Amino acid sequence: MKPFEFIKAASTEEAVAALAEHGPGIRILAGGTDLLVDLKHAGQSPGVVMDVSGIDDLGAISVDDDGLHIGAGATHTAIMTDPLIAEHAPAMIDAAHTVGAVQTRNLGTIGGNLVTCVPSMDSGPVLVALEADVILAGASGIRRLALTEFFVGPRKTILAAGEMLVDIVIPKANLGKPAGFIKFGLRKGQALALVNAASAAWIEDGKFAAPRIALGAVAPVVIRCEAAEAALDGQPVSDAVIAEAAKIAAGEAKPIDDFRASKSYRLDLIEVGVRRTLAAAAGLKGE
Repeated sequence: MKPFEFIKAASTEEAVAALAEHGPGIRILAGGTDLLVDLKHAGQSPGVVMDVSGIDDLGAISVDDDGLHIGAGATHTAIMTDPLIAEHAPAMIDAAHTVGAVQTRNLGTIGGNLVTCVPSMDSGPVLVALEADVILAGASGIRRLALTEFFVGPRKTILAAGEMLVDIVIPKANLGKPAGFIKFGLRKGQALALVNAASAAWIEDGKFAAPRIALGAVAPVVIRCEAAEAALDGQPVSDAVIAEAAKIAAGEAKPIDDFRASKSYRLDLIEVGVRRTLAAAAGLKGE
């Protein structure tokens, strides 16, 4: 590991000021599960590393008038054990359980998972299905945008120089919305996803209302399957309707062939994943 300057921020304000002072060369350290690996293999010094793990506000989970707030510094273990998550967005617990090993879940943060922005991230699909927003802080102020706008490409987000992710918000209108999540990997644990799927929907008079379907590891970023959602909205809850929506969702994805799985296998997994998560959201037993 190459030498670098180390600073520890005591507040979000201090962190934002340091970002403005040191420019694009500064690296943010929270859990470090990704960054430390990068630093060990870096060919040159990262310049400045700023530790934000001691900022209490970044780890907070709370509910207020606009929804459920999950601080970017909240660890996956904190998400798994928090009663507000269990009450308002339990599918987030299912997703957190699939992140790495217990040591990774204890240290890794949801903000780091989103900022790293790998297509196979486990936390993204549920948050996209629940139409989460992200809050970014920088020298020019605070801005809030949809999580789907935050993702630009593999390992690339919309974060501008001098900005940091500070909060994730699931809107109040979606708190308690029934949702399901599933991850397919080459083994039970500590595996990168071949496909991640999440679905959320209200069930009104036996019909799907405001369905949302999200997929990971099947495109350059986590995607929403809007054609499948449109086909499902207002339709009666049935295996046939769910199966048709799953087929449409597979058609919206752009999986690749690689050494871990073929495109055709991933397409099959998408259909299975969407069927199972929609069934879970609808309260059906599914496959």
